[in-house]
Amino acid sequence: MSKSKKFETNAIRTQVPRTPLREHSVPLYMTSSFVFDDAEQARALFADEIPGNIYTRFSNPNNTEFVEKMCLLEGAEDGIATASGMSAVFTSMAALLKSGDHLLVSRSVFGSTHQILTMILPKWGITHSYADIDKPKEWEALIQKNTKMIFIETPSNPALDIIDLEWIGALAKEHNIILNVDNAFSTPYLQQPISFGADIVIHSGTKFLDGQGRTIGGVIVGRKDLIKDIRFFARHSGPSLSPFNAWILSKSLETLSVRMERHSENAMKLAQYLEKHSEIEMVKYPFLTSHPQYHLAKKQMKLGGGIVTFVVKGGIDRGRTFLNSLQMLSHTANLGDTRSIATHPASTTHSKLSEAERVAVGILPGLIRISVGLEHIDDIIADVEQALEQSK
Repeated sequence: MSKSKKFETNAIRTQVPRTPLREHSVPLYMTSSFVFDDAEQARALFADEIPGNIYTRFSNPNNTEFVEKMCLLEGAEDGIATASGMSAVFTSMAALLKSGDHLLVSRSVFGSTHQILTMILPKWGITHSYADIDKPKEWEALIQKNTKMIFIETPSNPALDIIDLEWIGALAKEHNIILNVDNAFSTPYLQQPISFGADIVIHSGTKFLDGQGRTIGGVIVGRKDLIKDIRFFARHSGPSLSPFNAWILSKSLETLSVRMERHSENAMKLAQYLEKHSEIEMVKYPFLTSHPQYHLAKKQMKLGGGIVTFVVKGGIDRGRTFLNSLQMLSHTANLGDTRSIATHPASTTHSKLSEAERVAVGILPGLIRISVGLEHIDDIIADVEQALEQSK
């Protein structure tokens, strides 16, 4: 397909060429390697003189289709699929940074990303500084001569903080710094960071891209010159996405737009319900007018997304009792599923952070994160309501 087509059409109609069998739906290419026509073709393929498949760790038609779709949907020049969302985070950093480089990072990031920054990259002499989203003047002051990359999540996980993509894009460009954006919460249907100046966009395909809790995968898209270096690193370090998972993710993208519409609609209704509930201390959702960056969210996001966070009265004990009282919502370590999921970030996804670090990014002891699914909203609210009642 092409950039002239609409989002939904590109997500559905972008396919690798059909085989002589004339299949309508793309088949699975479950093969570890590909046959060469002759010795000269093999030489030319390994020399990168001609396009084609050599080995599934390098490329595979299913992976190619998934990446081509994501590039079209994000407005990127090139991309590469990875085995998981976290392999996308790590690969996008490790491929482009070297010993002595510095990262500037939004303070509110996923717990495993924090572990990469604090426990893994320092082994190779790569340092970082955290910046607060509510103190934009401090960001420029934190830029060092060796700052090579700015890494952000927006909306952040799980605090749902919003960073001004246009502003951060201009800051990165002014200082010739790579801007790397984790867009997993929004998906390209709700937000395209590249249009605001991002150089790289990453996703956990495990979340809303798949949307049904079936698989693990990731993707990195962005500037062609940067993806070239990332592809070299990934080709030899091996965080490749399996053809089967790539096939699932590519098929899932066909329904991304309708799913994100419903996720967002349900999440907004749940957030509005919670905001009026007497047992709730705080509710955060990007498209609630009470959100601190509401106007910014409306500017750069099509809809508010499928994640709602809130704090129940009674602190951590009440929060745990609330989770234990849920009857329909799942209690599991994932998000972006058709099924609504409730999580206690302080004791699970962000448990490796210190209490001070959690508080600094808005993860209070009683904070609950709900990934609002596609069930009927009346049933979602009914389960939350009875759990609030039971947990008093």
